[in-house]
Amino acid sequence: MNFDAYARTAVDLVNTSLDGVDDLRSLFTDENVWMRDEVAERDVAIFRRAQKRLRDVFEYGTTGRDSEAVVELNALLEAFPVQPRISGHDSSDWHMHASSRGASVSAEYLAGAVWGLSVWLCEYGSARFGVCADDRCGNVYLDTSSNCCRRFCSERCATRSHVAAHRARKRAAVEEKQLSPVS
Repeated sequence: MNFDAYARTAVDLVNTSLDGVDDLRSLFTDENVWMRDEVAERDVAIFRRAQKRLRDVFEYGTTGRDSEAVVELNALLEAFPVQPRISGHDSSDWHMHASSRGASVSAEYLAGAVWGLSVWLCEYGSARFGVCADDRCGNVYLDTSSNCCRRFCSERCATRSHVAAHRARKRAAVEEKQLSPVS
């Protein structure tokens, strides 16, 4: 079972706009095409509630509130229990899934996302859960840096934020120079 991949599905869910069933369908990768085909309007509300709760987990981790992250993840594990099963088409393709094939799209996807994020917390700690430091973004991420120093969800946000800070410093320097008395 690839727990990192499951944890990343939690990130993908939190960072996805869920205005309707089409947005929800865009969340599913090609390897989960059956989910894309079977998702229904009723799943949108379930995913939205889970999305908010998972965002809370990232915010708890980012602010050092580990016990709150654990409480929320335990509640989510109870709501979306893992029922592992072996899946595949032949002996070279066997792999694990987080819930039974008869489960709804929301039950299968969310069981894997919550399980993966829970394993990630146990393995690396909730300090590895991040919320992008760019105020215009708000996306979440898993910090895979070697020294737990990541602050942005992407290079794009990091660059945008650094350029904005540089420009603000330059403006402040120009304004300060204009306000200082001439000797």
